[in-house]
Amino acid sequence: MKTILFLIAFLVVVSYLLTWIIKNYSTKKNILDIPNDRSSHSFPIPVGGGLAIVISWYIGITFLFCTGTLDHSLYFALLSGILLAGIGLLDDIFGLRPLIRLTAQTSTAIISLILLQGIQPVLFFGKDIFPMFVIYILTVIGMVWFINLYNFLDGIDGYASFEAIALGLAFYLFTGQIISLVLCASVVGFLIWNWPKARIFMGDVGSTQLGYIIVVLGIYFHNQHKLSFIYLLILSAPFWFDATLTLIRRWRNKEKLSQAHKKHIYQRLVQSGFSHLKTDFLLTIVNLIFILLVFISIKFNMLQIPFLLLSILILYLIALYTDKRKPF
Repeated sequence: MKTILFLIAFLVVVSYLLTWIIKNYSTKKNILDIPNDRSSHSFPIPVGGGLAIVISWYIGITFLFCTGTLDHSLYFALLSGILLAGIGLLDDIFGLRPLIRLTAQTSTAIISLILLQGIQPVLFFGKDIFPMFVIYILTVIGMVWFINLYNFLDGIDGYASFEAIALGLAFYLFTGQIISLVLCASVVGFLIWNWPKARIFMGDVGSTQLGYIIVVLGIYFHNQHKLSFIYLLILSAPFWFDATLTLIRRWRNKEKLSQAHKKHIYQRLVQSGFSHLKTDFLLTIVNLIFILLVFISIKFNMLQIPFLLLSILILYLIALYTDKRKPF
């Protein structure tokens, strides 16, 4: 236990120091997020801080792997995310075409799914919900969507960091796997610099990697029968619901979907008068409610689907509240 505590503390410090180094380097090299009419900040902010999360994360999981604490299949599945991190970093610095990003994301998702030896059936009352070939197709599409939606939801100070930490703590609570705390530690050091008002942004290198890490861990825990994939949907609902609902609304409005915007629920809450920190705390409260729903449904398995629907209803009500404060 002492070794684990030392590892967690070490990763927090590494993440913190690396973020500081990257912040100074990005400022010196003018690698900045310049505010525009779609931004939630008013002055240039250094980007690329997510690289500190990535480096800390890979140090942590490599230590677990070398000490025999981490399953081989999970380690190499997560390791394949280095390609994704590289593409994200290049995108932060130079800007890449969407097709290049999508190709890298899809390739990484397929490789990791193979290394995880696929995904086990999603069971409800002991029966498959979908045929396996449908599950595989939906899983790859879902992984790519999760990678991107996590990037979409990284738009205000601390928001993506708070969600990653909440999910990491939830994973640890329900599975007891140390790797979940490694995720938290890697993000906490960065969050100190990203806390409102942020002095650095994580950029695509961090947000896409976090989305990838979370969905891969979700599949692995599902396969090990520690945490059904339905529970991951409940726990991560604040992000995928916002991203999906906003995408559908923009499509219905015949907007150009590839164009940047600030119409997500959390962005409109800020525009309506919520501070970044107040929005982060609202997310935390919602996460605590959803963790409680998962805890109860683990005890009473028949509540999985009803609680998933309840989580969607809660978020829809928040969306309606946001619409009143700041129309879509």
